[in-house]
Amino acid sequence: MTRPVSFRRMLPLLVLLLSAAAPAEIIDRIAVSVGNRVITTGDIDHDIRVTAFLNGTKPDFSPATKRATAQRLVEQNLIRHELLLTRFTTPEAAAALPALLESRKSRFLSDRDYQRALQEAGITEQDLKDELRWQVTLLSFIDVRFRPGVQVTEQEIQDYFEKVVKPAAEAANSGEPASLENYRSKIDETLAGRRADEEMDRWLEDARKRTDIVFHDEAFQ
Repeated sequence: MTRPVSFRRMLPLLVLLLSAAAPAEIIDRIAVSVGNRVITTGDIDHDIRVTAFLNGTKPDFSPATKRATAQRLVEQNLIRHELLLTRFTTPEAAAALPALLESRKSRFLSDRDYQRALQEAGITEQDLKDELRWQVTLLSFIDVRFRPGVQVTEQEIQDYFEKVVKPAAEAANSGEPASLENYRSKIDETLAGRRADEEMDRWLEDARKRTDIVFHDEAFQ
């Protein structure tokens, strides 16, 4: 609950309590119900801040961005629920450190600059670690759950090489002929990854249909 500022001590107790309670209700009201779980406006604003910091952009709190962020959080909620149900082994917290350290090194000259930026953004380093760990967890979930069933045919590899890789490779190497064998493994990995993403999208669509999801429009004004 928000602490009242000093001048409110002069107000009647009832008014004081109502004044202190009102901001908390407005700031952290329910934005989306996902089954028996909820996503609050505070969750959405927090995700916008963390995402903007990691992307090196200014946070956008427009209604459109809030709704798009809420959609992403709904997907995260469905996946997190699945991880709990299946007792999925999540990566250790240390898995997020390389990406965090690389981001700090490339964007900030000193730890003081980094800490100042965190403070100005209204987030903590732990928030960044949590988000990066989630990204690693999501990739692991896709690889374990959907990647094994993906099959890429030789024809698909050949087509992708001819239409995408070969023109780009030859343009970058002054017209020198490109060989499929030099790119086969990478093409297979790319196509398999795309197919796994498509499988996950279908799973998410089914999960949405099985779950009562309600967006509270007043939270996105």
